[in-house]
Amino acid sequence: MTAPLDGITVLDLSRVLSGPYCTMLLGDMGARIIKVEQRRQRRRHPWLGPPFVGGESVHFLSINRNKESITLDFKKSAGRAVLDRLIANSDVVVENFWPGNAE
Repeated sequence: MTAPLDGITVLDLSRVLSGPYCTMLLGDMGARIIKVEQRRQRRRHPWLGPPFVGGESVHFLSINRNKESITLDFKKSAGRAVLDRLIANSDVVVENFWPGNAE
């Protein structure tokens, strides 16, 4: 049996709780989730714990299951070029930046 969102690619630019939870649910329904992180350590440490497993927050690990992950610097042209390609090849983009702030 195929999952309802099989074949759908979701680009996850979100952070904190609501966005990662949303994309986790989409991944649970079969979508391919590509999680883009800007500052890896800030989302994996320390304010998301305790508890920690192997130095990473259990909360972070649970809310980001079923996701592929990449770290990009949006402020550099090379990082922005990769982001633009990811957006062009995605069916859905999920973000929860403050209005007017994409960092």
